[in-house]
Amino acid sequence: MSQDAAAQTAQPEVLLEVREHVATITLNAPQRMNTISGPMLDLLARTLVEVDADPEVRCVILTGAGRAFCAGLDLGGAKQGSTGMSGASSSTTIGLRDTPPTVLHNMDTPVICALNGGAAGYGMDLAMGCDIRIMGEGGKLAAAFTKRGLLPESGGTWILPRLLGWAKAAEVIFTGRTLGAADCLELGLANKVVPDAEVQDAARAMAAEIAANAPLAVRAAKRMMRMGLKEPFDEHVHHVFLQLLPLLKTQDFGEGIKAFMEKREPRFEGK
Repeated sequence: MSQDAAAQTAQPEVLLEVREHVATITLNAPQRMNTISGPMLDLLARTLVEVDADPEVRCVILTGAGRAFCAGLDLGGAKQGSTGMSGASSSTTIGLRDTPPTVLHNMDTPVICALNGGAAGYGMDLAMGCDIRIMGEGGKLAAAFTKRGLLPESGGTWILPRLLGWAKAAEVIFTGRTLGAADCLELGLANKVVPDAEVQDAARAMAAEIAANAPLAVRAAKRMMRMGLKEPFDEHVHHVFLQLLPLLKTQDFGEGIKAFMEKREPRFEGK
C-alpha cells in the first residue's frame, strides 16, 4: 500500500470541525462518493448526537468530501454482510431508532446541508432530513429507489409529501427521477443554488446568520415546528406558549431587548 493510500485509509470516515458556534460534519469517503457503510452510519449518528448536545454549537453544516455529497448506501459492503439497507448490522451498535435520518429529525440544533455534487438514494433522504439545503449548480438529487427495487427507507416517504405535496412527491418517488439543481430550487427542495465552488461559503454564511441569533430561541422554534407537524392548531399554540414562558426569563431575551433599544447588534450567550 502506498503512503497516500495508507493516509486515506487512516482518515476517519466522518469528520467534525467546530468553529465560531458552527459544527461542520463531513462525510469523508470521497473514493467511493461517500457511500455509507455500517460503521460510517454509526459514527455519523453519534457525531450528530454529540453536536446537538453541545451548548457551544448553534448550527450544523452537513456536507461531503470530494465530488459528491452521498451516493447512497455502500451496496458492495451490504453484499458482504457489513451493512443492511436500514443501516443496522452486526458490526454496529445503533438500532433503527438511532440511525442518522432519525437523529436528524429529532435534533433541536438547525442543520444545513451543503449539497456538493450528487445525493442519491439514502444520500437524498439524508439531505432531505436537514432543515435547509444549499446546492451547487451541478448538484443533483436522485430518488432512484424504485429503479433498484426499493423504496425510500430512511424518511423520504414521510418528508417528501410534506415538502412537495402528495402529487409532486408521488411523481418524484414513483418515477425514480433525478432532479437537477434548478428543478430542486423550483420545487422548494433547495433553499438556494450557487456556483459549485461557492457551496461551502454560502452554507457557512447562512450558518453564521443563524448562529448570531439567540440559540435557546432558535432551538425552541425548531422544536415547536417539529411538534406542529402532528398537532392540532389549538394544542400547538398552547405548547408554544409553554415554550415562550421560560424564554422570557432568559438573559438572552433581556439582551435582545436592550440591543434593540440601543440600536446595536445583540450579543447572545445562550443563557
